Amino acid sequence: MSLVRTYLRPKVFGLAVVGALVLGALLGLLARQASAGWPATTLETIGTIFTDLLQVTVLPLVFTAIVLGISSLRELGGARTAARLGGKTVLWFATTSLIAVLIGLAAGTIVNPGKGASITPDQSTVDKLAARDHGSWLDVVRDLVPDNLFAAFADGQVLQVVVIAVTVGLAAYGLGERAEPFVRFNRVIFDLVQKVLSWIIRLAPLGVLGLIGHAFASYGNQFLRPLLTLIATVYAGALLVLFVVYPLLLRFVGKVPPALFFRKAWTALQFAFVSRSSGATLPLSRQTAINLGVDPGYASFAVPLGTTTKMDGCAAVYPAVATIFITNLYGISLSPGDYVLIIVVAVFGAIATAGVTGWFTMLTLTLTTLNLPPGVIATGIAVVYGIDPILDMMRTATNVAGQIAIPTWIARTEGLLDDETLHAPSAPPLLETAPVPAGG
Repeated sequence: MSLVRTYLRPKVFGLAVVGALVLGALLGLLARQASAGWPATTLETIGTIFTDLLQVTVLPLVFTAIVLGISSLRELGGARTAARLGGKTVLWFATTSLIAVLIGLAAGTIVNPGKGASITPDQSTVDKLAARDHGSWLDVVRDLVPDNLFAAFADGQVLQVVVIAVTVGLAAYGLGERAEPFVRFNRVIFDLVQKVLSWIIRLAPLGVLGLIGHAFASYGNQFLRPLLTLIATVYAGALLVLFVVYPLLLRFVGKVPPALFFRKAWTALQFAFVSRSSGATLPLSRQTAINLGVDPGYASFAVPLGTTTKMDGCAAVYPAVATIFITNLYGISLSPGDYVLIIVVAVFGAIATAGVTGWFTMLTLTLTTLNLPPGVIATGIAVVYGIDPILDMMRTATNVAGQIAIPTWIARTEGLLDDETLHAPSAPPLLETAPVPAGG
């Protein structure tokens, strides 16, 4: 038991993840150079199993968390209070998305990734992506409503599950005491799934070894050459949002010391980076917000909402930079009107990012809105597709930081932030042996 406790200490666990990251890269490069295919296949299998385990928890987590979150707003006041909190949360989501996409456009314009590059993607990848449904604004609206309640869960339609959860949550809120047994049932399911996820999180070093190893085994160091500018630009834009925009807003709006925020949020950000899943990080994000002093009722509402609709990395910084990169590859010049369209898509299209393929939906939605030829869209996405695991780690960490930070400073403005809890020491969420309370 002492060995497990030592392993779960933040510094030890963090070193284990970093060590797995380095070891995975080395094993991946060795697997690529080896004539036998089994090393790469083994790494891929390890990474896939870890990812599948995480994805199994996402839908029940999202559904129960949103239902509990909406129900918990009753404890913060009446319907007017709930409406004000909901409106303020969405407004800040949109505001920070606007800032993030402007940073992405600025970074892309300054660095000009892809300028003068000549990259030929694998034709099978181009064909596969060309045949894939790229989505449109009409699809976003149409996909909001499921045609079958159970099919939405069975098919992994996260956006539809969110709509169902919001509807059910509002109904439970309206029924009040009569819905309490149902709310308690959802709390039990949330706790059960959260406990299972805490076990899966302990496998993170093994999972990241497989994920990174497979990426290096598949692509070698090719992403360090012609695609280096794209990676560097996406990371630079995301890091500016993560370590400049959020800290400034935390300091001047939330009156929260940025160093304290990152100290308490580091476990969630680290897990988001290696898992590449905002949904799987949800319990850590929610508990981190509570550890930062956010009222559990509001945290239970705002963080799950942000998990599915607040993605500054995937929905703002990345589409802006990747669009500039792809248009540079084809020598296409963007007009001022095109830049405005990119901003509009980032601010109003974030809801389309719900789900595993969120980056794909947002990027194709952006490129389609600019009326680029289908061949350019398919080929351009095929170019960036190969390095997506490397990009997705930083995108997801940025997403999760916003999903925690925004509720924190909104809680301050609403008098829902407990300074005693904020400054009190707290154990890393889901890494301690004691169960994490559901709250709300």
